[in-house]
Amino acid sequence: MIRGLDHVALVVRDLDVAMAAYGGLLGREPDWIGRADGIRQAWFQLPNMALDLIAPEGDGAFADRIRTHLDAHGEGLWAVAFATDDLAGDARLMSRRGLPATEPASLRTTSDKGDHREWAVASLDAAATAGVRLLLVGPAAQAWPVAPTPPAGVSELDHIVIRTTNCDRALGLYGAKLGLDLRLDRANESWGVRQLFFRCGSAVVEFGASLKTPVSDAPDGFGGLAWRVLDAGAAQARLSAAGFDVSEVRTGRKPGTRVFTLRTGVPGGPALVIEQGEEA
Repeated sequence: MIRGLDHVALVVRDLDVAMAAYGGLLGREPDWIGRADGIRQAWFQLPNMALDLIAPEGDGAFADRIRTHLDAHGEGLWAVAFATDDLAGDARLMSRRGLPATEPASLRTTSDKGDHREWAVASLDAAATAGVRLLLVGPAAQAWPVAPTPPAGVSELDHIVIRTTNCDRALGLYGAKLGLDLRLDRANESWGVRQLFFRCGSAVVEFGASLKTPVSDAPDGFGGLAWRVLDAGAAQARLSAAGFDVSEVRTGRKPGTRVFTLRTGVPGGPALVIEQGEEA
């Protein structure tokens, strides 16, 4: 079964600009830059997942798909990829549970130095996943290095936010079918939102639904990424000094947390930066 997040893929128009932006936010350089099928890709490996930036660069079927997506939706989420130790078995299981999966296939990118990186991936049918592209990823042929957390840098992904108009659908899809651990289902009238929190490894997949919007079959959408830091004050000062548009540090909704918002500056933003309390 799913054991955590493997990576979150964002599509961008200019990879160099996006690399510089996310490198500044995360406080680290990309671990891998490669090319395949007309796209160029940068990979930032964190302890609990990776950020995968993808931009079209040349000719290729994949590049054409990315361009079509960018023209229709702009920069932002391309896919959420879950890690599994039994890719073929879990792909069959998802198909039996009503989430048709492709046969596992090998993907390869090549760096400018001629080195290769490979993944084994199966895609779930987006028509069955409320419009969010979900992938299953098997163990990597090569272990990705994980650099130490830089001073005042991002330590890992805290959570990914998905907007929905149908919480019951999300419960059935992410809880019953994918098997993620539902930790909290809460509705807050003062905030005007119902939230679902699914644990996925050491990260969380969070759903937010407006209490003022009728339940519907409208597709889910990307709500943003929240990045964890050890010291919100130090991280906010570092990003502010680097020229990012950041809010002041404030007390988070979850007891014991401190947060601030990176308002602009990264594709797929804004982003939340969070310092968790001792009970995180």
